[in-house]
Amino acid sequence: MRESRAVRRVMGGAIALAMAVVPAASGAQEEQWTVPRTPDGRPDLQGVWANNTATPLERPEILGDKATLTDEELARLEARYAELFASGESDAAFADSVFVAALGDSDDFSSRDAATGNYNQFWLVDREFDNRTSLVIDPPNGRLPAFTPEAQRQIDARVAHLADNPASSWTDRRLQERCITFGMPNLFAGYNTYYQIIQTPDHVVFLHEMIHDARIIPIDAGPHVDDAIRQWHGDARGYWDGDTLVVETTNFSSSSESPAALYQRQRGSAERLRLVERFTRVGPDTLRHEFTVDDPGTYAGQWTAMIPLSRKDEALYEYACHEGNIGMEGILAGHRVEEREAAEAAAGAR
Repeated sequence: MRESRAVRRVMGGAIALAMAVVPAASGAQEEQWTVPRTPDGRPDLQGVWANNTATPLERPEILGDKATLTDEELARLEARYAELFASGESDAAFADSVFVAALGDSDDFSSRDAATGNYNQFWLVDREFDNRTSLVIDPPNGRLPAFTPEAQRQIDARVAHLADNPASSWTDRRLQERCITFGMPNLFAGYNTYYQIIQTPDHVVFLHEMIHDARIIPIDAGPHVDDAIRQWHGDARGYWDGDTLVVETTNFSSSSESPAALYQRQRGSAERLRLVERFTRVGPDTLRHEFTVDDPGTYAGQWTAMIPLSRKDEALYEYACHEGNIGMEGILAGHRVEEREAAEAAAGAR
């Protein structure tokens, strides 16, 4: 278990209630730091990097066109975060709910999963704040483009189906629940969102802690595979643009979920997706991950986001998805009980 704020408190020490934003390299450190390089002269991106950012994917509508917070506004946001979550006793807050809760005026935080409840914040890592109000940097409004009419039709049909059939089959459940993948890129910050990068002159490997995915990316390897070959994480090709590693990925499976699907709790096919990622080391402890999503089958336009990954002196943990793979069995069995109870109630009403 990684040390959350509550864990550090229990283990003995007073904790800081506000988390200051640490620049990638500042002052004398900024003047002295140079990009470390591998033996073949490329920027050294190797190590363990984490996405624990509290910045939401999309800018909350209440913030309008406000792209950045003032230092005073950021300090208030961090203080509110500490008030809500420092004790570790609140419900666990995932993804964008941390920022949204800190932005609000409620005195406590409760999980939206009222049916089954949730474990508490004690078990989650601390989130990292900066002045930005969205990870999305294009469009300038900080929000995702609208769905295409066809994607919206598919989403509406799926919502209608799941309203009565949440677990008629394992295929009704999300890829994350089925321990297949959290998508490309994984936007679920603060929850096992750690990566280990390994480099050779002709390959870069991104080992994901979540569901222990491994992306093995060839460098300067020629064209993509035939269009008929489809994969969960697509077919990636990398190249260096100066000191930036660029990774272009196509050939996603029709069953893959378009980026941001987890946030929207929808499923959009990524079959036509072209994902372009740019990885740039901008400081000793910061790796800038910028990516552009071109998915004409799902979104009405392209969009770009940037996640600042933080260097960590930690190892990746085993991700025991499903805890022995019994979760899906319980979900499906539970829905069979609900179906029998509904049938019996209908028969009794005749």
